[in-house]
Amino acid sequence: MSKTLKIGIIGGGGIAGAHVKAYRELADVEIVAVADAVPGKAAQFIDFWQLTSAQAFDNYRKLLELDLDGVSICTPNVAHHRTTVDALLAGKNVMLEKPMSVTLDEAVEMAQTAKKTGFMLNVGFQPRYDPNMKTIQDVVQSGQLGKVYYVETGGGRRRGMPGGTFISKEIAGAGAMADIGCYSLDMALNAMGYPKPLTVSAYSSNYFGTNPLYHKEAARFDVEDFGVAMIRFENDLVLNFKISWAMHMDTLGPTLFLGTDGGLKVTPAGKGPWSGVFDGSVGSITYFHDVLGHHTESQIPIIDHNKNLFNEKVRDFVEAVRDGKPAPIPGEQIVRNQAIIDGIIRSSLLKREVTIELPN
Repeated sequence: MSKTLKIGIIGGGGIAGAHVKAYRELADVEIVAVADAVPGKAAQFIDFWQLTSAQAFDNYRKLLELDLDGVSICTPNVAHHRTTVDALLAGKNVMLEKPMSVTLDEAVEMAQTAKKTGFMLNVGFQPRYDPNMKTIQDVVQSGQLGKVYYVETGGGRRRGMPGGTFISKEIAGAGAMADIGCYSLDMALNAMGYPKPLTVSAYSSNYFGTNPLYHKEAARFDVEDFGVAMIRFENDLVLNFKISWAMHMDTLGPTLFLGTDGGLKVTPAGKGPWSGVFDGSVGSITYFHDVLGHHTESQIPIIDHNKNLFNEKVRDFVEAVRDGKPAPIPGEQIVRNQAIIDGIIRSSLLKREVTIELPN
């Protein structure tokens, strides 16, 4: 009989409810504690989700004193760094919601703490669990494209601006880049084995979010709703990144991988004003190549599935904890994703290209 894993949840907002649902799908997993900085909110969360055996805490450090196998960190973005570091130092494996952090320095410390303590830091990019994402990775890494020298990724919603904590720089750190842009970056970078970024030249704006015609919380909207960047990597690779929460356009285009022997075009799934980005599944995959001198396009079949991608990422985390395996999506890797977002923010503010300094 398997040991029952004891899980704590830090942060009692909406995304924490998705974690509860996912953990409930798994055998021998028990949520034994919930913490939230808002007095009484953890107790309300426990009552709402009927977590009858869970303790409520207003201070997450008290939760970390318990005997736990892992914690889900579902706090606002600005709290990811401190909460994660404290959890790792307390000997807990961490399932962290995206984005990893607000700054590159924070992400580096988080990854280094995981390495030093030997406990897991897993970052929640559930789109990876779409089998079509694995197809993209397999094609790119198979060598069929030759040398990949240019990648274009991102996407955009015609209208898809959230509110609440998402639109406050003080709480979220960044806007569309942290919310949905990190998914697009992960899709492309993971397919290429997460190359090392060197420089970023970026632009961002928030013309829609700050306009009462388009957002009911315009007066407190101080993050970006649009961003674009050119990122240079090692090995003579460049990436054109673009992301938007709102725009007067139906799409910012597909993700493209251009190689010396072939190309790959990937479109996101979904229709409507909130679609158009890679925070969900894949719509189509097309392989462009030459056959005997003829321009050829091959449609790669989309794998239909009924997987709950969010549940899959939680399941993978639990199995890694239970079996003593490495983090499925390790923080050490996602540091490079955060480095790009950090560079975009800095470059946009300075209105010039910036370098990315990563530890050796």
